[in-house]
Parts: sequence; C-alpha cells; structure tokens
Amino acid sequence: MALSKVANKQAVQVGVKELTMIQAINDGLKTMLEEDPKTLLLGEDIGKNGGVFRATDGLQDVFGEKRVIDTPLSEAGFVGTAVGMALNGLKPVVEIQFLGFVYPAFEQIATHVTRMRTRTLGYYSMPMVIRAPYGAGVRSPEIHSDSVEALFVHLPGIKVVCPSTPYDAKGLLLASIADPDPVLFLEPMRLYRGKRQEVPAHDYRIELGKGEIVLQGEDVTIFAWGAMMPIAMEAAELMKEQGISCEVIDLRTLYPLDKAIIADSVQKTGRVVIIHEGHETGGVGSEIVSVIMETSFLYLRAPIEKVTGFDVPVPLFALEHTYLPTTERVSQAIQKVYSF
Repeated sequence: MALSKVANKQAVQVGVKELTMIQAINDGLKTMLEEDPKTLLLGEDIGKNGGVFRATDGLQDVFGEKRVIDTPLSEAGFVGTAVGMALNGLKPVVEIQFLGFVYPAFEQIATHVTRMRTRTLGYYSMPMVIRAPYGAGVRSPEIHSDSVEALFVHLPGIKVVCPSTPYDAKGLLLASIADPDPVLFLEPMRLYRGKRQEVPAHDYRIELGKGEIVLQGEDVTIFAWGAMMPIAMEAAELMKEQGISCEVIDLRTLYPLDKAIIADSVQKTGRVVIIHEGHETGGVGSEIVSVIMETSFLYLRAPIEKVTGFDVPVPLFALEHTYLPTTERVSQAIQKVYSF
C-alpha cells in the first residue's frame, strides 16, 4: 500500500512543473512545436539568442532554423510574412520584442490580419498568434513600456488575451495557437520572473473569452488583468482587514470580454473598481463600464471607479512608479465606492 502511494505521488510530480511565467510560455511553445508540425515561430533574435526575454530559449536547437526563424528587424515585414504563412495552412507565432514596437506592423494587422476571414467570405481563416511583452515597471527605455491593448480591442477580427499567472499563460497560449483566428497574446513583463506556480507538463487549454473569479467577495468587485492582478489582490487583502469584502476577477481575455462574469459579479456586489495600466481615455476599462451600464445599471450602489495609467506617454523609468496604478490608489478607490 505504501509503495502504491509513493508511485502515485511520483506520477503526479512528473506531470507538474514549478514554473515562472516566462518558463510556462517557453513550455507552451515547445508543446505546440512538438504536437503540430504546422506551428512555427518567427521574430527578431528568437532563435540563436532565445528572444530578448528568453521566451524561446533552446527551441531552435531542438526544432531547427526552419521552425524557429530569426527575422530581420522589420515588424511590418515579418508580420506580413506570417500572413502569407497562415493563408497557406501554417500556424505562425510571431514575437514582437515589446508591444511598443508593434506600430510599424499595425498596418499589416489592421488591413490584413484582422480582415482576411471577412475579405474571403470565410474561405480563409488566419490562424496566427502575435506575442508581445507589454507594460511598465521593469525600468525600460521609451517605447518599451506601452500598454496599448485598447488599440487592438477596437479592431474586429482579432482576439486579445492577457494572462497573469504561469498556469494561465501556458493554457491560454495553447488555446490561442489552436484558434483558427488571429490572437494578440499580451505578456506582462513585470510578471515574467515573478512567482512560480504548478503548471501541467501536458497539453491543456483555457477557453478564450472566459474570465476567472480569483477571490470571492460580497462588497466590491475589482476587475483587472495582467500585471495589475497582484495590485488588485494586495488591495483586496488590505480591505479585508478593514472589513470590506472584495471580489477580484481576472478577465484574462480583453476581446471578447466575458460579459456574463462581469454582470454576475456587479449584480452581486453593486460596487466596482476597474484597474488597468493603459491610458485612461479610450481604455478597456471604459468598455467594461459600458457593459456594466447595459447589463447591471440598476444594481449599482455607487459610481464606478477606474484606477488607470494617465493620459501621458509612459515616463522613463525614474518616474514610471508615478504613472502606474498602485495598491494605495486602488485602496482609496475601493473605500470611495464602499462608503458612497
């Protein structure tokens, strides 16, 4: 009996790895390269150097230069190349070194990537993923810290996904690569080498378009994603000490939004705080407010509060802490809606 228990424990351990987010992403890419010969990777320095953050470290050694492709420094060029690959039945996964570097490729994304299914009356799909590290808090230079997910949420035809944990990162990435339509996969740099988490070694998928209740609560709902999730959880723990029960929801997919989880939580708590580090005006938070007003207006007990980045370019690293939402700012917003 004792030997059986030991054997079972070893089997469980073999099937689970303790990984950081960047390791989980690497493991997810490796999993898809192994399972699907149509999957390939391309981007600047992703082969020999393993990517600027080492997300593709070691993959070219295993799968070769035809599956893990170093490209010239031309975002428009290799995103456009990926369009042709996807049209011909491949599943390209493109790495943009930083989300702020995507602007040269925006024309390809807006006029080709997002429109191909419509343009061909559904004859062609566009099974490609664009991976992009985003966000401030790692002391990067200008244009390296942008959080402009709202630009892509506004474009019909592309899903926008943003994990906040190693487990979600692998599961959402595998689902994104398997999706027949294009996905922008946002990776919060602040969390790349943060907390480790148990991640299954096998293939598993997290459904796109579904949020998750990370913390159950009764008094205030907090909506967040990506690098703002630790801030949301810290604020919720502080409020717990003051007798305020917060429900924390990780949206995980920004387009399409999980409108059901938004409505259900707001109708339960009646109070809402939304956190995102992107600029306030035209941000995804405003779309969440719109969903709440359409589905749950009569349930609100207080005006909705947003805690966001400011309407200025992300400042250089000496001042980036003054730009980013903080636990203190979020706590003040929670107290404001609770005491309204």
